[in-house]
Amino acid sequence: MPTARRPVHFLLVEDDPDHAELVRMSLDVNRVSNTFTHVSDGAEAIAYLHREGEYADAPRPDVILLDLNLPKVNGHEVLQHIRSDPALRRLPVVMLTTSDYDPDRTTAYDLGVNSYMTKPIDYERFQNMVRELDLYWSVWNEPPVDTPPSQAA
Repeated sequence: MPTARRPVHFLLVEDDPDHAELVRMSLDVNRVSNTFTHVSDGAEAIAYLHREGEYADAPRPDVILLDLNLPKVNGHEVLQHIRSDPALRRLPVVMLTTSDYDPDRTTAYDLGVNSYMTKPIDYERFQNMVRELDLYWSVWNEPPVDTPPSQAA
């Protein structure tokens, strides 16, 4: 098994506070040392990624967990923005949504999502999914060499 690298910083883009809390609790319960920032809409996610306003000193995320049905700017539009920006396009994006609608999944993959995961309703299954997602991105995944660390400006 590969050794763990530095902590992974997740950007969670989720408008449902209960779902955001489930992610936080799942990381806590699993004693994961990784960190995450939560923003609640697509416009806020874009501001965070460009370090605008209150996010001027925000750490660069290593992985984006992106909901689909967001206020202001939806998940597909955020994903399209990320993939069209040369400074952001290599960031891994996981669509983490309640939508199991095939056209939503197809559009996400057409726009360049790295993974599409449907949130389970059951807390235990949700917790297991977050643990496995964290394990994959923090231990198994090999990012490109030129991916900036999460604390880089």
